[in-house]
Amino acid sequence: MRVSVVLCTHTLDRYDAFTEAAESVLDQTYEDTELVLVSDGNEAVADRFREDYGDRGDVVTHCNDENVGLLESRNNGARVATGDVVAFIDDDAIADSEWIAELVETYEREDALAAGGKMTPAWVAGRPGFLPEEFYWLVGVTHRGFADGAGEVRNTFGSNISFRRDVFLELDGFDTDIGGRQGDKNLQGGETELCARLADEYGNGVYYNPEARVAHKVYEYRTDPWWLLDRAFWQGYSKRGMEYLVPDSTGEESAFLGDLLFEFAPERLRNLVRGPSVERLTQLVMLFVFTAVVGFGYLYGATKYNSLRGAGS
Repeated sequence: MRVSVVLCTHTLDRYDAFTEAAESVLDQTYEDTELVLVSDGNEAVADRFREDYGDRGDVVTHCNDENVGLLESRNNGARVATGDVVAFIDDDAIADSEWIAELVETYEREDALAAGGKMTPAWVAGRPGFLPEEFYWLVGVTHRGFADGAGEVRNTFGSNISFRRDVFLELDGFDTDIGGRQGDKNLQGGETELCARLADEYGNGVYYNPEARVAHKVYEYRTDPWWLLDRAFWQGYSKRGMEYLVPDSTGEESAFLGDLLFEFAPERLRNLVRGPSVERLTQLVMLFVFTAVVGFGYLYGATKYNSLRGAGS
């Protein structure tokens, strides 16, 4: 089974981080791996691709004619790939050396159509003590409560997700209107929408293998409380947008909210009583603050998307 890993970038400003991501793919223990590098309309970046990787037979390079965004760049990468499976990783991530081997084992064992793994944190400026693990998803890291273990889920994070390439192409890849539909640049969730179509068309979700690990670099600005609150608001907004675009797509979020309020929060309160600490108290408070802010974003999205539904009726 040949696996093509699509890695996109659009600026030389991130090239050092991008190179670490690329090298982590090239250093996989699984040998039949192809790296597909996509420059999003930047010829200077494409030139660096050719200079640094042009002599490697396991690397394919592509440059978009213009800047088209991440989702279309990933689609273009999948089209020029030659693998049986196409996997995606971000340019600020580092794959574990066994990542592809674990994904392949999942495909072969489960006869999966899509597979993904766990995102682990790589704290560039240290772990923020106020951020509860239940909200690690705000920084692109697999959070507490995501899954009990290996098994089928709706989708994994976009920096650790893969599909059988023929299935991906049959579904026409990622919907490039996500983040731009109705002029809405704040809408996120390209992998959610694609995986909802996967489930509709094939009756399958993404098989989650927590041993297939990718580390996500969490830069200092992403640990700023105000940045996280802003992200929480727009994540809530995006969840309502996904409901509008893909009805019944947020069942996992509803289940997680129940766990958050009726399992995780009480457990944190008990632990605080048994062993008081400033960090435990702060995380308990922030758990409710982030939940409320996500809720406000959801309600704001409901106002907008309900008006769109009314205008379309």
